[in-house]
Amino acid sequence: MMTPKSALFLMIACVAGIAAVGSIFELSYGDPELGKLVTVIILAASIPIGGLSFYLAVLDARANIKG
Repeated sequence: MMTPKSALFLMIACVAGIAAVGSIFELSYGDPELGKLVTVIILAASIPIGGLSFYLAVLDARANIKG
């Protein structure tokens, strides 16, 4: 069952996933708009944030299953 909390965690996971993919494309292009260091920091932060928020969304959804 989707709750507002799990929906928020899923939204964070989606945004983090988009940021990670965008950072990978920017780095593979060779000339990132924000600079290499900032893009690497965004990539390094978005992967664990995305994974953790997805995990928390699943935990919250499972905790609120009625049955």
